[in-house]
Amino acid sequence: MSRLVAFALLCMLPVLPANAQAPADPSPKQATAPDPQYDACVASRLRPQAIARGIPGETFDRFMAGVVADRSVLDLLDAQPEFTTPIWDYLAGLVDDERVADGRAMLETHRDLLARVSAQYGVDAETIVAVWGVESNYGRVSGKRPLLQSLSMLSCFGRRQEFFRGEFLATLKLLHDGDLRDPAITGSWAGAFGHTQFMPTTYARIAVDGDGDGRRDLVTSIPDALASTANYLKRSGWQTGRPWGYEVKLPAGFDTSLAGRTSRRPLSDWVARGVVRVDGSAIAPSDARSAVLLPAGRNGPAFLVFRNYDAIYSYNAAESYALAIATLADRLRGGAGLAAAWPTDDPGLSRAQRRELQALLLARGHAIGEVDGMIGTATRRAIQTEQQRLGLSPADGRAGTKILDALRAAK
Repeated sequence: MSRLVAFALLCMLPVLPANAQAPADPSPKQATAPDPQYDACVASRLRPQAIARGIPGETFDRFMAGVVADRSVLDLLDAQPEFTTPIWDYLAGLVDDERVADGRAMLETHRDLLARVSAQYGVDAETIVAVWGVESNYGRVSGKRPLLQSLSMLSCFGRRQEFFRGEFLATLKLLHDGDLRDPAITGSWAGAFGHTQFMPTTYARIAVDGDGDGRRDLVTSIPDALASTANYLKRSGWQTGRPWGYEVKLPAGFDTSLAGRTSRRPLSDWVARGVVRVDGSAIAPSDARSAVLLPAGRNGPAFLVFRNYDAIYSYNAAESYALAIATLADRLRGGAGLAAAWPTDDPGLSRAQRRELQALLLARGHAIGEVDGMIGTATRRAIQTEQQRLGLSPADGRAGTKILDALRAAK
């Protein structure tokens, strides 16, 4: 979901990348009864606007044939987790050993392609692959909801109808122009789709033909998707050869009111205030504009970030998301991960640990469905039941280390 900046800003809550722990995005439901309000909106509002954009009425009718109402998508408008999920949970599932190993394999498999894309757009291969990994788990999870169904419903009901109408019309235009060929194309509930989850309007503006076949296909063409991602970052101000940032250590008494992505100062200013590398080594002063981030407050990891962090942030306006991309890219370069611990006594779980937790819940008789590492409603209810039974507090249904350890011990 993109999770690209336009949608993130207008909703004020960014959308969840694939495979993170969050409220589940259930598969769309087929209509069980007519929905006259939806049908009237499609006929009287959406169809005329599509025609005004140059899409013939018969083409609109062909694309929308078989599209039915699905009001369940409206429930997801307020279920976006990047500001509500603790960052240690969010990163634990997105930057885990599995995603690092898979990303390194992708770097090798697509080495020549990535070298060409990096040379053309000036964005390093690890960052491009990190976006791919976070957005769709390297193309494995890109969303199950038919775009025309979700976007037409969101165009007619709920918050931000005007925004979603623009995305709906952009999808129709991409189909009409031949960039997309399947009107039943699926994506996230909010309309993002493809390997790196572009929103339709962003697709129209920024997608490029990376394989030279004359089409911009971010759904089935890995070269198009990776080149388009690099193009997005370049157009967002990416500076070739510069770091996104790095983990730092703050001096005692550091004024935390100075922290924040938009609180930019020359790097030399932070150095003068006693900010050093996380290993204690000195930072070379310069005039580079930079900011200190404290995503979990004074007692958690601290970061010094530069212009390239902003380019990543623009892909989806959330600190947790940007840090997932940035730290995954560092791991793909061979980095060991964060040095400082998150300020919690109940760390988040990797996807492998989440699957283990689900297996333990199934063994205790909880009907949670498939062991897939996705913590949905059924899994959270089962966790809450076990937390209550085991006397763990709070009994909040959260998948963390404490409940996993308790269930391991209770086997």
